[in-house]
Amino acid sequence: MGRVWFERRKLAGESPRRRSDLFLHIYPGDDAGMKKNLITLAVVALSLSAGAALAAQPVDWQLSFQPAATPIMEEIRWFERYTLWFIAPITLLVLALLAWVIVRYRASVNPVPSRTSHNTVIEVIWTVGPVVVLLFLAIPSFQLLTAQHTPDEDPALTIKATGNQWNWDYEYQLDEPVSFNSAMLQEGDRAQFGKEDMAAYPRLLAVDNEVVVPVDTTVRMLVTASDVLHAFAMPAFGIKVDAVPGRVNETWFKATKEGLYYGQCSELCGKDHAFMPIAIRVVAADQYEGWLQTAATDLDGAYRTLMAEIEEQKTEVAAAGQ
Repeated sequence: MGRVWFERRKLAGESPRRRSDLFLHIYPGDDAGMKKNLITLAVVALSLSAGAALAAQPVDWQLSFQPAATPIMEEIRWFERYTLWFIAPITLLVLALLAWVIVRYRASVNPVPSRTSHNTVIEVIWTVGPVVVLLFLAIPSFQLLTAQHTPDEDPALTIKATGNQWNWDYEYQLDEPVSFNSAMLQEGDRAQFGKEDMAAYPRLLAVDNEVVVPVDTTVRMLVTASDVLHAFAMPAFGIKVDAVPGRVNETWFKATKEGLYYGQCSELCGKDHAFMPIAIRVVAADQYEGWLQTAATDLDGAYRTLMAEIEEQKTEVAAAGQ
């Protein structure tokens, strides 16, 4: 039977956009095996092209976190799994003890209850045990908390986000600042912005102007508000920070996967609180530089050019799978 797998290899001397190519390895087999390989190739290629548009957003019946797009979010997901190793056994133990007490010491089988008020061994166990468990939880949680407030390198880009009722103002703090407003995309404006694809630009989450950042780059976010309390939250990045009028709070992220990511204001801020989404598009470094240069004078044109490049990229990947 033939076999197929994919490998990403970094190529020296390539531009950031082409810094890794997708290599396909097919080992010959019988006709049925080869057909299966080709089908696998097509499915994977299509999934890769879809992934560029659908990076992370809520899904129906979602029970866990969104896929991690930053190292911090990966640590958060690890910490969740780590704590379950303590939570699940403790829950089962307490449930078993309750069931045992209910059955063993019910009035019908234990008409004369014990009058014992102290048991040194039990008291030592239920005092020392929780202390040990809390230590095992506290040490990694403090390390994670420290990492969330300590970038692993100096930020290469600083963006200020200002929450308004009910939209966001963004300012790229560069030598020549780039500023724009981002509001929820109205259904009647989809054609105008070229965002008719409901899967890539879902209702109530898509915005007219996304924040654009380069991949594998440490970004500092300065967050404030102009009127009432808001909160800047991006689940796939593992960040959530309050936007307080008259105060500037700070957070950071380093997205390692290209794509379009969605978040929302996470602080009750008025009647349109549910209609205040956040969208961050992570792109290759050369795509970001091209967008930034054009956005300084023509914001709409910058988005159109960027979206055209992304669609072309998706088409190339899809064609490679045919």
